[in-house]
Amino acid sequence: MITDQSSTPRPGGADQPGAPSMQSDEAAPRRASAAAALSPLVRNLLGGQVPVRFELWDGSAIGPENGVGTIHVRSPDALRRILWAPGELGVGRAYVAGDIEIQGDLIAMIAALHAVAPRDLRVGLRAVPAAFGAAYRAGAIGLPLPAPPEEARVGGLRHSRRRDVQAVTHHYDVGNDFYELVLGPSMTYSCARFADPAMSLEQAQESKHELICRKLGLREGKPLRLLDVGCGWGSMAMHAAANCGATVVGVTLSEEQASYARKRLAEASLGDSVEIRVQDYRDLRGERFDAISSIGMFEHVGKVRTAQYFETLHGLLEPGGRLLNHAISEQGGSKLRPWSFFGRYVFPDGELLDVGDVVLAMQRAGFECRDVESLREHYARTLRSWVANLEANWEVAVAKVGIARAKIWQLYMAGSVIGFENGGIGVHQVLGVVPDAGRSGMPPTRSAWG
Repeated sequence: MITDQSSTPRPGGADQPGAPSMQSDEAAPRRASAAAALSPLVRNLLGGQVPVRFELWDGSAIGPENGVGTIHVRSPDALRRILWAPGELGVGRAYVAGDIEIQGDLIAMIAALHAVAPRDLRVGLRAVPAAFGAAYRAGAIGLPLPAPPEEARVGGLRHSRRRDVQAVTHHYDVGNDFYELVLGPSMTYSCARFADPAMSLEQAQESKHELICRKLGLREGKPLRLLDVGCGWGSMAMHAAANCGATVVGVTLSEEQASYARKRLAEASLGDSVEIRVQDYRDLRGERFDAISSIGMFEHVGKVRTAQYFETLHGLLEPGGRLLNHAISEQGGSKLRPWSFFGRYVFPDGELLDVGDVVLAMQRAGFECRDVESLREHYARTLRSWVANLEANWEVAVAKVGIARAKIWQLYMAGSVIGFENGGIGVHQVLGVVPDAGRSGMPPTRSAWG
């Protein structure tokens, strides 16, 4: 597809009548083409294999016509951005700015490229001279271009209170109506649990909330007091209050999330059972809870703050109280660096810890860790559902947040699918308890959790 720059492209697209014919790089051009200049570099970066088609701004092309999809490079500015920011950041900037467009199944295309270029299309030092030579022949040499305005620029000390607010606001305050389109009616922005393969996304999110309630003992007796750290739009709090009779305090740094959650609670007549606060976990003092859930929030804490985080939560629990920490993890741990696409456009300052380090940090804070469960494959399916939601509502999403923001979310979620499917990243629930003179109060087996 060759889409007019002024139009709103849809993911996947369709062939546009009257588009110029594309000439393969295998054909003998009458003059030097962009494909001729760039083909050796592209093939080198992709290990000699080109699983997708690259259609370039001058009508020439690289790669098979019957591949998994087509990448339309609309301007030499795309190459210029990649030269000044080698790797995924440059590619991401070109995509967000509209210098690159995609036709086909984005998830399948990323998977195909990842299979032949596991280093994320990174231009290594040995490839730099060749890259500049190709750029010169293609007419793409020039000063760096301004980054798209959607790029995050956070300031201050990493994981300071002020900077954490900036990072959370960048990611979550996109617009509640946009999240409704992507997440669906459950408004739950974390891994679902497809206990039955036939479950819908909404049913799977309910299944996840119910599992957490059972792990925390909210179904075992008297109504308990629950703290939900990073409560999002209030879904876990609503489930615990409505189904388990819990009294819940939910905290978030996002004003938009808090406002939305309070409205949902009022409509469900749960306002007397749940309190939603805009509050930093570091300010939680002088209160006691029977259970704490932390679902999809720990990624924002950072390794340097991990000990403080678990010590703070431990100090809020009654003896016998339980903590369920649900978080994305990575073997060996990693930081989302500012030169990565995710770190600059999606999760500024995000960090993924090794699940072993999480268990160790919880135990050092005084918890007895009782259970670790991986939901990795469930997150891949959850993300596929979110991508499908976004693409099914593409025009509405673009109208709400703009084409650039919609493309950021499409690329981030599609790329994350591959990470969870190939095991590069995981997601774990770690359950800990505050022992009461050696008594854990835990059920004897997992059968109580369902």
